[in-house]
Amino acid sequence: MRLLHTSDWHLGRTFYRESLIGAQRAFLDHLLTVVQEREVNAVLVAGDVYDRAIPSLDAVALYDHALNSLADLHVPVVMISGNHDSPQRLGVTARLIERAGIHLRTDPATCHIPAVLHDAHGPVAFYGLPYLEPFLTREEMTADKPTHEAVLGAAMDRVRADLATRPTGTRSVVLAHAFVTGGHTSDSERDITAGGIPTVPATIFDGIDYVALGHLHRPQKVTDRIRYSGSPLAYSFSEAGYDKTTWLIDLDADAALTTEAIPCPRPRVLDTIEGRLDPLLHDHQYDHLRDAWLHITLTDPQRPINAMDRLRTRFPHTVQLTFAPEDGNPQNTATYTERTRHRTELDIALGFVDHVRGHAPTPAEQDLLRRAVEATRLNDTAKETH
Repeated sequence: MRLLHTSDWHLGRTFYRESLIGAQRAFLDHLLTVVQEREVNAVLVAGDVYDRAIPSLDAVALYDHALNSLADLHVPVVMISGNHDSPQRLGVTARLIERAGIHLRTDPATCHIPAVLHDAHGPVAFYGLPYLEPFLTREEMTADKPTHEAVLGAAMDRVRADLATRPTGTRSVVLAHAFVTGGHTSDSERDITAGGIPTVPATIFDGIDYVALGHLHRPQKVTDRIRYSGSPLAYSFSEAGYDKTTWLIDLDADAALTTEAIPCPRPRVLDTIEGRLDPLLHDHQYDHLRDAWLHITLTDPQRPINAMDRLRTRFPHTVQLTFAPEDGNPQNTATYTERTRHRTELDIALGFVDHVRGHAPTPAEQDLLRRAVEATRLNDTAKETH
């Protein structure tokens, strides 16, 4: 059975306020082309379909376009919700669209109920494990404690129990949205540290023929049978140094794997450059970056007037500008949003206390702040649920 493993579409996301709707549609059209040309038997989407719980109309239209097109091709889809998705909103039509071959798993209570597809060699059981927020799913999963490892481990115990009832020779595929130990992060993933240590060991998936992971945006393999497809587009400059791909997986009769990385279309070059303003505006060595998305660091001794406007006359897609004078005394002119962009809520709270008092919080204060942040996050999630 030939599978196309993808994840983290983040439909509706912007790149430093620049719309990505056109680029995301180009990716989905590319995906449809790959499905047809490579004769894919099933498409796997391992969570974070949308970028936010309440997606924009443009994002919903893209989602509709993708699923309708796959249904027209009679290619089954197995999809789970991620930590960016609202499980309730994404899953509201799950029973209806299953009739069209779209197997959507957003409810933790049903993660042990597989979508069973068949090829010439017999059945393949696909188990969809949506993102499991530890504090919200502990009771449902009857986990011994509210941690990522405990709730995902409990879910996998249910999966193995069901798999044991299946006919001999049934091959198994698990979709999960999690941070598996050994995975490499980017700056664009949302923090999931609520519930303590965010990572889970790869051994949680022991006994499964293929594990299609979502959450981390770098395409990578944890083991030969456990892989992240990564996001189809770069969502931060930390992703400038590697290609975006999906995984084409051939699952043979005896569950042997053959894998191939399929490059995704790239809307623009992503790069970072630095230097003084005048050479950046006139030096021909930068001509090839005219249409790139750029993070530019200016090193002039004094901050030039209207620097961003002037840079955009040559590089219209400059989306981030920082200032680091050559004299070694950088002036922190970044906005609050820029300074906190890749910091967790807890990091920001701890830094605030340190800044105001002049010394770091005590261990007891750190624990109190951690619990307050987690309680706030759970309260927000509970409001979304209801």
